[in-house]
Amino acid sequence: MGGLWCPRWRFVAWWGRCWSQPGWWGRAVESAGQVLRPGWDGGAERGLRRLGTWQRLSGARGAAVQQPPRRPRSGNPFQRAQEDEWRRRNKTVLTYVAAAAVGMLGASYAAVPLYRLYCQTTGLGGSAVAGHSSDQIENMVPVKDRIIKVTFNADVHASLQWNFRPQQTEIYVVPGETALAFYKAKNPTDKPVIGISTYNVVPFEAGQYFNKIQCFCFEEQRLNPQEEVDMPVFFYIDPEFAEDPRMVNVDLITLSYTFFEAKEGHTLPVPGYN
Repeated sequence: MGGLWCPRWRFVAWWGRCWSQPGWWGRAVESAGQVLRPGWDGGAERGLRRLGTWQRLSGARGAAVQQPPRRPRSGNPFQRAQEDEWRRRNKTVLTYVAAAAVGMLGASYAAVPLYRLYCQTTGLGGSAVAGHSSDQIENMVPVKDRIIKVTFNADVHASLQWNFRPQQTEIYVVPGETALAFYKAKNPTDKPVIGISTYNVVPFEAGQYFNKIQCFCFEEQRLNPQEEVDMPVFFYIDPEFAEDPRMVNVDLITLSYTFFEAKEGHTLPVPGYN
């Protein structure tokens, strides 16, 4: 037989085996019908049959599964009233949440100018105090036995191409006496540039006693190409400085200015933390 065997004999042997088993024709027709049906997935169906979770869908295969109908509104008056009350409460909560979000957004925009005003009023963060009357200045009594050294510092932000420096490095003052100092700024570029400055006082605790009568801070300064200007600072130290126990060992105060380029939408740093 070895010499007479060929692959075709295997096909004949397979058909003979199927013919000898009862009911083979019905099973063959059923299998062919499943394969020929559109959308049939034999592997998935056999797996579901083994798990015992498979069931035949009514109607055409592959049809979209319909969503369950929306639950109708209850016919019970009490239940309807309760549902209306829940909806009203949800709307109220959403209104409060939206109002709080808008309020926080507005507070974030107003935080810097409000904090700046607070610092100028109280001297917090090394900000010089603003808001003094001419009568207060005229009636001040200098404290001659307390001499304070005031030094001056100047910085320019990297975005601003200016030359900015104090014209004097230091002066000596006494509490209750006015003093005048000058800064010099120059625009070395070939185009007009607008700058704006912030300031602080070190040590921070002395800021509440450092009062400026005239200053160029927080005001836009426009310099034309190659223009150079002098910027005065007229100030005094409150006589109460000499009566504060915290200021006993303070004999040196530094006034520092920083210039930034003024642009649309530009926000200045908070005084005392620049």
